[in-house]
Amino acid sequence: MRVRFAPSPTGYVHVGNVRTALFNYLLARQRGGLFLLRIEDTDVERSRKSYEEGLIEDMKWLGVKWEEGPDIGGPLGPYRQSERSELYREYVDLLLEKKMAYHCFCTPETLEREREEALAKGETPRYSGRCRNLTPEEVQERLDRGEESAVRFKMPDDKDFHYSDLVRGDLLFDLSLFGDFVILRSNGQPAYNYAVVIDDHLMGVTDVIRGEDHISNTPKQIKLYEAFGWTPPRFGHLALVLGQDGSPLSKRHGATSLNQFRALGYLPEALVNYLALLGWAPPEGEEILSWEELIRLFDISKVSKSGATFDYQKLNWINRKHLSQLPSEQVLSLALPFLEEAEYIEKGRKLSPDEQKWLVQAVEIVKANLVTLADLPKELELFFQYRPDEALLPELREEAVSPLWNFLEEKFSGDSPITAQEFISFLQEAKGKGIKGKALFHPLRVILTGCGSGVELDKLINLLGAPEAFNLGLKRRPLLLKERIQEAKGRAGR
Repeated sequence: MRVRFAPSPTGYVHVGNVRTALFNYLLARQRGGLFLLRIEDTDVERSRKSYEEGLIEDMKWLGVKWEEGPDIGGPLGPYRQSERSELYREYVDLLLEKKMAYHCFCTPETLEREREEALAKGETPRYSGRCRNLTPEEVQERLDRGEESAVRFKMPDDKDFHYSDLVRGDLLFDLSLFGDFVILRSNGQPAYNYAVVIDDHLMGVTDVIRGEDHISNTPKQIKLYEAFGWTPPRFGHLALVLGQDGSPLSKRHGATSLNQFRALGYLPEALVNYLALLGWAPPEGEEILSWEELIRLFDISKVSKSGATFDYQKLNWINRKHLSQLPSEQVLSLALPFLEEAEYIEKGRKLSPDEQKWLVQAVEIVKANLVTLADLPKELELFFQYRPDEALLPELREEAVSPLWNFLEEKFSGDSPITAQEFISFLQEAKGKGIKGKALFHPLRVILTGCGSGVELDKLINLLGAPEAFNLGLKRRPLLLKERIQEAKGRAGR
């Protein structure tokens, strides 16, 4: 088995196309086949090298690896259509020799007029074939005069043409409605339906899994295969990825490109997991799946024929699950770019062992709250600043809290930072003095965090009272226990 992903570098890769690539990749890995990357860059005006480079980088980040492609080469290259022009011309000439294609001299104005006339009659627009029966002498005379021409394929007009689709089963077409189609444009560029046949055949592609927007192209391509005497690949067409309103997923629904999801802090394995579930469901019903499980369970014949709705909340849930399964050390490592952006850490600076240890402890405390890696800077703010809920400050002024304030003043009046062990000893002594229960823990939570609920106090105390917390070289300095007490005291007017 040989399958391919063949994007055009005319923009950032859309997650709908990424899902198509993923299904091809899973199929190849499952059946011991090869996965190819081919760049379809014949649209000279819109294709950009930067888009190709970004696509390759983003797909590698996702974890999709190809055995042949423009960046690594292979035995059946080149793998960019812009580098295959001679091949396309060679096979066009072959079709012309076999009288299966012909030169078309119709101008855009003539073709537009034909289209409008067909629509006015309520007919499906198709090429009239006006250049189909020109004699060889007439063709040569017009070429010698320098008239521009495209080359059209003589499309058979079978009334009942069908093929078996891997996803949709048997599909039937009336080819008389298609008309002869362009395979080589007047500017020398190959048309999509032609180039893809040449490339897929010469690259040995056995299975073509792509979007349903290509269903109407398939009869044209199969007829081209037959004209050359080649065996067509197996075709499967996936339903489109839709937004919540039922229209094709687009920018107005939210993030749509792979680089956007990457920048938002989604994990590649979570995105792969979610995209695999768009139009397919594992037989065991489990929704959190690893690469290995996806490769084992995926079944192209069980892919839905209906459009799959992209649910951002479901993606968030899956990403959260994958994040929760990662060691805190790995979460920190992956989130470093976001911490640099938020100026917790100097860009490119290597963390010291103490900084690494302390930040891993901080991540461990807040990891359960993370939806994406980009959430980490906001979740860490708790340890770097004191922003109390103003509605809770009156509690710190109540007479019942005075014993706690007095004892805090008595125990921690010096200038030295408070260690975790010292604070734990303080709690034990406070209980011995009768300061306990609601008179101790709720006001203490407000004093240390500014909130009425949230992080476990013992974890906060151990983090902010850890010896390594006192001398961190981070760009932002954590707000330690003593500073929090002083800040709360000032806010409460004690």
